[in-house]
Amino acid sequence: MSSATGTAVSETQEHQDLRKAVAALGQKYGRAYLARVADEGGHPDELWADAARLGYLGVNLPQEYGGGGGGIAELSIVLEELGAAGCPLLMMVVSPAICGTVIARFGTDAQKRAWLPGLADGSRTMAFGITEPDAGSNSHRITTTARRDGDDWILSGRKVFISGVDIADATLIVGRTEDARSGRLKPCLFLVPREAPGFSRTVIDMELRAAEKQFELVLDEVRLPADALVGDEDAGLLQLFAGLNPERIMTAAFAIGMGRHALATAVDYARTRQVWKEPIGAHQAVAHPLAQAHIELELARLMMQKAAALYDAGDDMGAGEAANMAKYAAGEACVRAVDQSVHTLGGNGLTREYGLASLITASRVARIAPVSREMILNFISHQTLGLPKSY
Repeated sequence: MSSATGTAVSETQEHQDLRKAVAALGQKYGRAYLARVADEGGHPDELWADAARLGYLGVNLPQEYGGGGGGIAELSIVLEELGAAGCPLLMMVVSPAICGTVIARFGTDAQKRAWLPGLADGSRTMAFGITEPDAGSNSHRITTTARRDGDDWILSGRKVFISGVDIADATLIVGRTEDARSGRLKPCLFLVPREAPGFSRTVIDMELRAAEKQFELVLDEVRLPADALVGDEDAGLLQLFAGLNPERIMTAAFAIGMGRHALATAVDYARTRQVWKEPIGAHQAVAHPLAQAHIELELARLMMQKAAALYDAGDDMGAGEAANMAKYAAGEACVRAVDQSVHTLGGNGLTREYGLASLITASRVARIAPVSREMILNFISHQTLGLPKSY
């Protein structure tokens, strides 16, 4: 770790050991396990429980609440290595990374005691609700409102593409205090229990082959106690981006792991598949695109490591820029790695046996969610390059 920049040039031995340990767990389950769970309409409960038992789910959470005392750097390693083994846990992006981080940084002592031990040991999970039908992820257009009613809060609004609400004990909902409609953006975060009256969910029928389901949510005058508010009512964007930056870093880890898994499958195939005299991997038309995919994944990982190091060091502004760039780079690298891997296998790349075809759809997620690549380019052009806005 460089004290001058706060970013890692090479991984510590501790991080390398963590990679090896998580990789061993991932190999125990693999792509076939996750595919079976998805096909059966179930959830990867066994893998989730094992990862929790080994301390991987809560590696970023404070030790005094049962976590590992590490940061997003360690949590991103866990998700990347599970992804490389073919069995990424999408809820890791949401439960410990977004919700756990927000509660650890801004929650009351009571909220920390109530939630962090369970998030760390895997016995409790939490979903995250920001995206809306008419606003996407544009926090400036969120219409879910919260108004006071005595000591209580009343929430009304809609959310869409919210992962894992059916298995989450609560959803961390992003709303706006009602006077925010006058122009001042005041996003607030609320803990909404799964069975709260007025809180309903509808499954979205997705082409995506995944264990985690996507939901549209309706909050119809949901009454919450005062202690459902997480953090300061007036903290605004600071609290929101305390969760969104880890989300981008973890999405990068998800994408890099997926790309590595696809690439490893293609490389193994190219080493052994023989059509003429030599294995197809001996031909540069096959080998070079795979080498390029590997380079792009490694470059994306380096930016992800930078973003995680900046975030864990408390540099929220620097982490915001790096997290967006890491998510962009990883999404692009993942899509290209998957595409080239399928192409390398030819017809076999579209069979269930090799499991690559389903990744064609899954890899697009890293380009689209949690924020599109175009919005990241907007962020970089405005915030980094200082170019004017067109909107």
